[in-house]
Amino acid sequence: MRLSTRIGFAVGLTVPLLVLASGWLLLQLVNRDLHSAEDDHLRARATAVTPDARALLRASAGDRPKAADTRERQLFSAALDVGVRIVGPDATFSGGPQPDASVRLPARAAVTPVTVRDGGTSWRALSRPITTVRGSGTLWVFAPNAADQAQLRLVRRRVVVTTLLAAPLSGLLAWGIATGATGPLRRLGRRTAGIDPRTSTTRLHHERTGVTEVDDLAATLQKALARYDEQAARTAEALDTARSFASAAAHELRTPLMSMGTNLDILAEHPGLAEPDRTEVLTDLSHEHARLLGLLVMLRELGRGDLVEAEALRTVDLTEIADAAVAEARRRAPRAWITVDAAPGLTVHGWEPGLRLLLDNLLANALAHGRDADGRATVAVGLRGADDQVVITVVDQGPGVPPEERDRVFERFRRGPGSTGSGLGLTLVAQQTALHQGQVTVTDGPDGTGARFEVRLPRTGGELPLHRDWLIGTAGTNRSQGFPKEGP
Repeated sequence: MRLSTRIGFAVGLTVPLLVLASGWLLLQLVNRDLHSAEDDHLRARATAVTPDARALLRASAGDRPKAADTRERQLFSAALDVGVRIVGPDATFSGGPQPDASVRLPARAAVTPVTVRDGGTSWRALSRPITTVRGSGTLWVFAPNAADQAQLRLVRRRVVVTTLLAAPLSGLLAWGIATGATGPLRRLGRRTAGIDPRTSTTRLHHERTGVTEVDDLAATLQKALARYDEQAARTAEALDTARSFASAAAHELRTPLMSMGTNLDILAEHPGLAEPDRTEVLTDLSHEHARLLGLLVMLRELGRGDLVEAEALRTVDLTEIADAAVAEARRRAPRAWITVDAAPGLTVHGWEPGLRLLLDNLLANALAHGRDADGRATVAVGLRGADDQVVITVVDQGPGVPPEERDRVFERFRRGPGSTGSGLGLTLVAQQTALHQGQVTVTDGPDGTGARFEVRLPRTGGELPLHRDWLIGTAGTNRSQGFPKEGP
């Protein structure tokens, strides 16, 4: 049922009930006013005829018939439009309109008017006690309620007629007003009816109507559609990430798998292979196996970074993460010389696993490529605060990164000369830097030797980047911003 029809029915039922309630109250007020006016009239007549009634009782008690007749005529003439009844100790005198003598009256004199009924007729009656030297009696004054009842019946009929007319008229009027008032809502419904976010990119365009409820509903619909688009985009990115993961894994795993297959064939076809050759083949197999594991781990971490949500971000103590990363690097490379200079309590708003991944890969890169002429790795890790940023530096004593390669060092599967790694370590560094709205740069070491990697992260991060395609696209990087370049 349409909203305007519901409003029409509701008003069509409510208004007659209100009219009936108001009519009942009006009847009570009219009845009270009519009784009040009639009672005032009875009191005035009772006051006017009381002297004649007293004189009539005295004449009747003194056994003076002629005087009594005279007084009785005077009494009834003074009564005018009311009925009079005098109940004395020896006789009763009555005249004018009044209930039948058989109608029972109140035993005691009524100070205020009362209602008595004679069949289908009702009367207002007022009594006054009369006292004379020869005895006492009661004066009753009566007025019929016929006129009052006629007026009440007229009011009642009008209330009923008004109620019967109010039901359809109020319902139609409310329906018409509601139809006009809900016009913006119907137009909004027509505009949204043809929107299918699954098949079309058309979205709701709403101009404010001034109707708060309609404008709020339109804003809610626009927000819901925007969230749908956002989730659809994230779902598409997740699917693309999965496809790219499979493609990249297949491409990068082909070479080590083929190499492992060749070595396994050699072992299978030459069971009597000399021990030095056999040891060399097994060593190659071990290295290829380690490379495969490292590549799979890196691809998995790259995919996690592309799919991380804002709910995973929190306040992270970078000093604690740096200490843990350095301790792990020292455990894996006990012959390396790794120092750390970190101010305590440096925090950023970010994803803790991603920040640990960033530091681990910077250290792994320095240990792999930062060896001096004697083959010893010397790495210096530094953390300091700079205004609203935290600066991370990792410096090694290796050959450094040539200036022409610094724009490409973060690209996916980009390996240095003689590298046996996956080519994704620095890609993960760039990804996490971009994820945290930071900047990463590569320069020479302080004394002109080695490489110096510097990462700047804001203390209070904003929203996550809307487009994250480090696993999907070419994953090139702008060194000064840390954001992916556009793919071809």
